[in-house]
Amino acid sequence: MLEFLRSYRERGWCEIDACAYATTWHRFGGSVATHPQVVERLAGLAGIPVRYLGCEQDGELQAAIPAWGRHLALSKDVLKKHGKRGLFDLGNAELILPVAEGARITLRHKARYLSQLNAESIVGLREQPEGLALAREPEEYSKKFRYNQRREQRLLEEAGGVIRPMLELTAEEQARIYIELFHRRWGFEATGKERLVEVFGLLREFMTGSLVYLNDEPVAIQVLYRVEAPRWISLEYINGGVDPQQREFSPGSVLSYVNTQDAWAEARAIGKPLRYSFGRADREYKDRWCHRVPAYQV
Repeated sequence: MLEFLRSYRERGWCEIDACAYATTWHRFGGSVATHPQVVERLAGLAGIPVRYLGCEQDGELQAAIPAWGRHLALSKDVLKKHGKRGLFDLGNAELILPVAEGARITLRHKARYLSQLNAESIVGLREQPEGLALAREPEEYSKKFRYNQRREQRLLEEAGGVIRPMLELTAEEQARIYIELFHRRWGFEATGKERLVEVFGLLREFMTGSLVYLNDEPVAIQVLYRVEAPRWISLEYINGGVDPQQREFSPGSVLSYVNTQDAWAEARAIGKPLRYSFGRADREYKDRWCHRVPAYQV
C-alpha cells in the first residue's frame, strides 16, 4: 500500500541524484530553504535521507524537489515525527522551488509557504490564510520613517553603540549571544538551542547581517541566511533577540534598518531583485518593515 501511495504521489516525476538537483536549482533558482547545500547539511544533521525528484519534458528537467517521504525536505512535521522537533530553526521560510519559466507541473508533496514565484507554474496550489512578509525597498519607506531610523542609529552610536558583522564572531560566540538575547526578549528558550553551534557552523557560508553592541555588550542580534539564485537573492530573517533593558536606544529597530539597507545595497550592486523575508506575516512590527505577499500550500 505504501509503495502504491508513493507511486501515485510521484507520478510524472522521476528519481534524480543530488547533483542533478543542485544543477536544476542553480539553473532555475530557489530560496534559502531549498538551496542544495542547506538541504544536504540540515538533512544530514537530522539523519533523515533526502530523496530527490525531477520532472522532465523532452528529456530535460523542468523542475526538481528534495523530499522527505510525502513532505518536502526539512519539514517541521517530519522532524517531529522522528522525535527531532526543533532540531534547527528556519522559521516559516519562503519556499521557492527550482522550476523552469513557463513550466506547468503538479506537486503532490506536502508543503507550506510556497512562493508567489511558483504560483503560476504549479497546478493546484491553495493560497494560505496567512501570507509572508517581504521587506519593502528603501524608497517605499516614508521620509519620516527613514529620518527616524537614521536618528535612532545616530543616538545609539553616540551612546557607545557599535555595529559589527555577524561573521566577525565564531559559531560558538554567535550561539551564546543569540541564546541569551533571545531569552531576554521572549522569556523562553530559542528553538534548537542544544545544536545551535553546530547549525551555525553548517550554515556559516550563508549567514549575513550584523549585530549591535552597547558599551562592549551585545544588545541586539538577528539570524539571517542569504543565498544567490540566477535571477534573485533570497534572504531569510529567521529570528532575533534584543536586550529589553536597552529599549530607550531601540537597538532592535536600528539593527533591522542596518540589515535591510545593507542587503538592498548589495543586491542592487549586483543587479538582482531581493526577496528579504521576515517569515509569516503575523506580527504588527513586520508591517512597519514589510509588505504582505500571498503564500501557498499543498
